[in-house]
Amino acid sequence: MKEIVPQPPAIVHNEAAEIQSLFHQNVVPSYGRFDLVLSHGSGSQIWDVSGKRYLDFGGGIAVCSLGHAPAAITEALVEQSRRLVHVSNFYYHAPQGRLAQALASLIGPGKCFFSNSGVEANEGLFKLARKFGHDEGRFEIITTVNSFHGRTLAAIAATGQEKVKKGFEPAVPGFRHVPYNDLAAMRAAISPATVAIMIEGVQGEGGVTPATPEYLLGLRQLCDEKKLLLLMDSVQCGHFRTGRFQSYQRILEGVPGGDKFMPDALSMAKSLGGGFPIGAFWVRQPYADLLGAGSHGTTYGGSPLACAVALKILEVIQHEKLVDNAREVGGFLKTRLQELGQKYPGIIQTVRGLGLMIGMELASNIPAFAGEGKTPAVRFTNLLHAAGLLAIPAGTQIIRFLPALNLHRNEAEEGLKIIESVVANLAG
Repeated sequence: MKEIVPQPPAIVHNEAAEIQSLFHQNVVPSYGRFDLVLSHGSGSQIWDVSGKRYLDFGGGIAVCSLGHAPAAITEALVEQSRRLVHVSNFYYHAPQGRLAQALASLIGPGKCFFSNSGVEANEGLFKLARKFGHDEGRFEIITTVNSFHGRTLAAIAATGQEKVKKGFEPAVPGFRHVPYNDLAAMRAAISPATVAIMIEGVQGEGGVTPATPEYLLGLRQLCDEKKLLLLMDSVQCGHFRTGRFQSYQRILEGVPGGDKFMPDALSMAKSLGGGFPIGAFWVRQPYADLLGAGSHGTTYGGSPLACAVALKILEVIQHEKLVDNAREVGGFLKTRLQELGQKYPGIIQTVRGLGLMIGMELASNIPAFAGEGKTPAVRFTNLLHAAGLLAIPAGTQIIRFLPALNLHRNEAEEGLKIIESVVANLAG
């Protein structure tokens, strides 16, 4: 009798493991990556290589202003790439001039410099301040505790978080930190060497903490009094994320004197390009010409391709009324999360933020997170991922929600259900 040999088991092709192996072998391990291998996205939805769908409330850390794979960006890239991809900044081209004009019209009279990233934009602000104070021997910039300004050597010196500085001493001189939203501390810190004050309108990496109206107005008065530049890092909290173009505009709505407030310079990136690399800083008059020819530069900054994309994003935001959407859907999300915190006070301590920049602070000593290991924020984020929602941790206790500006109401409701399911399970 013929012996029947069973078929061997099918060979399972583990694409996720293969891709992760490529990273482990070839990519510098400078990021603490989540165990997800993403494949493609559409709007506020994204899929991993196994086909699992996630709702994206992280938005590439406030980058994907129009969501994933928006047709408008594809069209802008294709159209511009047929005309001109790159020329050096020795020459003029229309997209850069038009973008500078558009950004200045949203802030105030001034001029723009274009870079490739947010930290490069912040480096430009540091150089602007040094140039401003050079002849008087002033160079010191005061920033705030829990601030985050990037990861170049100067930016980590400016950042008010010790964890980003470790291993890179000695620090670039000329930066000191004082508590955020503390005007008295800022005034007390000013020395004869001080040339500028630099803050975020809403601290992002520091836990989604907005500046108070009194703080912003007080800083402007203090800088005028002491002849200091007031610099704002708007890389994360800018570009309509709070429901106005810049966070300070939203914070100061309806506040007496708020309509006259203006920083001396501010940095931009993230949502500006919707995923295509571009950064910028704006400088108001009369300081807009301080950085003259040869004093600052970049090879790729302000390319025709990048500027065409940024212009298209501005057009879509206006046409689709995404400023209103950020306010309305963001307000809905924040209110519902606050209600969830009232229902589960043992899990959620507080919820804060503006527009579609929301921070949810976890309660201390959640029993399920007892013991050694990853921070509560990372562990909670992993639970969200398992349930089908992407979010971004900040610090040890805070979860950031930074979705696309065109997040739909039904997607917000879906996300809330996922968050509540995770919170309810933790509450037992």
